[in-house]
Amino acid sequence: MIVLSFIFDPAIWASLLTLTVLEIVLGIDNLIFISIVAGRLPGHLQARARTVGLALALFMRLALLASISWLVGLTAPIFSIGGHGFSWRDLILAGGGLFLLYKGTKEIHEQVEGPHEDEADERNPHKVSFAGVIGQILVLDVVFSLDSVITAVGMADNLWVMSTAVLVAVVIMLFASGTVANFVNRHPSVKMLALSFLLLIGMVLVADGVGFHVPKGFIYAAMGFSVAVEALNLLARRKAKRKG
Repeated sequence: MIVLSFIFDPAIWASLLTLTVLEIVLGIDNLIFISIVAGRLPGHLQARARTVGLALALFMRLALLASISWLVGLTAPIFSIGGHGFSWRDLILAGGGLFLLYKGTKEIHEQVEGPHEDEADERNPHKVSFAGVIGQILVLDVVFSLDSVITAVGMADNLWVMSTAVLVAVVIMLFASGTVANFVNRHPSVKMLALSFLLLIGMVLVADGVGFHVPKGFIYAAMGFSVAVEALNLLARRKAKRKG
């Protein structure tokens, strides 16, 4: 009877649908980062890197959900500066944000200026380590998973609802990862826009880590507007190419 009450409870299904959509939206930045970093590898390893990266993201999210009491402890202040208490969550988000700012800036510089001479071998896809790429993905998976799961815990009371939403979102991203990666790599302007998103998200994570909360609705609205403008640019270029 308890199971049936869950199945026929519209509030449960509404919560599951809302949370799944939110997890997909929150996972877009994770997917973009995985696609860009995996693009450093030889072609036959890129799909495997994306799959491993998303599998690690799923494992981390489910592990965090299974240890909610420990997760709640991460939000407890461990020290204070200027009257503001810093928790482990704040430190992880700020550190991840700084890492995103570093990676985004480095990638943009190399897209515009090209790699430095002493980094030319490192930028060669055949010289990049698979383990090194997975290590970078792992670092950001920790940050994005923490942010995602804390949001899920705040929106739903049932563990199975949160776990199902996370599972569905990651499976959808897994199927979409190849398409997203190919599209980003095929269009340099889209890749530059994606890297700009990483800088934006990095700044938001750092701000959140030091106590300045920025509503995610504003961030995703700005990102959506930028994507719409870039889509119009792509259509205009395609139309001009056909005329030419």
